[in-house]
Amino acid sequence: MRKTLLTAALLAFAGSAFAAPVTYNIDPNHTDVIAQWSHFGFSNPSAHFGKADGTIVYDAENVSASSVQVTLPLSGLNSFIGDFDDHLRSADFFDAEKFPTASFKSIKVEAAGEGKLKVTGNLTIKDITKPVVLDVTLNKAGEQPMAKRAAIGFDAVATVSRTEFGVGKYAPAVSDEVKLRITTEALVPKAE
Repeated sequence: MRKTLLTAALLAFAGSAFAAPVTYNIDPNHTDVIAQWSHFGFSNPSAHFGKADGTIVYDAENVSASSVQVTLPLSGLNSFIGDFDDHLRSADFFDAEKFPTASFKSIKVEAAGEGKLKVTGNLTIKDITKPVVLDVTLNKAGEQPMAKRAAIGFDAVATVSRTEFGVGKYAPAVSDEVKLRITTEALVPKAE
């Protein structure tokens, strides 16, 4: 009996010792970052930040070893209204010609309940970096049936102050608070 318990303990230790974080590449076709705000209290328009590029490192056994790093090219910004997209990319807001990307890099990942995480990181817009906390829900981890390789999917929400990032034109009449909703799917890179 004692030998069986010792063997089981050694196998369990060996399994956890070899468990490692898994690195996934963000799939830009199945990732969307949506910003929404109040427009003078009359409506709540939104804009999508597509073409996300980055990596997610996820360790299910030790979530604090997990991380995320994402770049959002502002060329992917889409409110579905061309003139408005041009205005958002102008110097009034993102000044996309001078600052063509926004980015997020995690600095801490914490468990927040079953299938939930708190991801603290640095958001950079217009070369201004501020901390942001994402409330994250793990949607699914497993084999993606079309790609035939490991995948993971998350949803996340956060609220940011746009004036802190130098995109505060018309605030506070147009709300300073912007709600971010993120959905992402990421895949283990293809074997070379």
